Amino acid sequence: MKIWVDADACPVVIKEILFRAAARTRSHLILIANHPVYIPTSPFIRMQQVEAGFDVADNEIVKRLESGDLVITSDIPLAAEVIRKDGFVLSPRGELYTKENIGARLSMRDFMEALRNSGVDTGGQASLSQNDRKSFANQLDKLLV
Repeated sequence: MKIWVDADACPVVIKEILFRAAARTRSHLILIANHPVYIPTSPFIRMQQVEAGFDVADNEIVKRLESGDLVITSDIPLAAEVIRKDGFVLSPRGELYTKENIGARLSMRDFMEALRNSGVDTGGQASLSQNDRKSFANQLDKLLV
């Protein structure tokens, strides 16, 4: 299993958890981003910079993903594509997206986007909490075991 990270929007604290997990489990971790992202020196961790543009990083992840790989993202359309390719998806908040729940997540995302486009202030997501970090680390450990 390779771990792919949609690194442009991934919180630094989540990347640090991923760096430690990759070293501990000797898992290949690839961060894909439109801009340079810090990575520690490790034979298991690498970063690939892609051109700037809408969904360029997402498309690169989908193109290179293999069945059974894990993708870290909060991007719901990307998560749906990964699931269609039989990959695993974990959000930085520790939510595991599955075939059973991705449809509802897509519907909610589209609904919220429609509200924002009509001028409604939806407030955005709350900051990443300590519980979110713990949930992410616990789910990641389950997937890597």
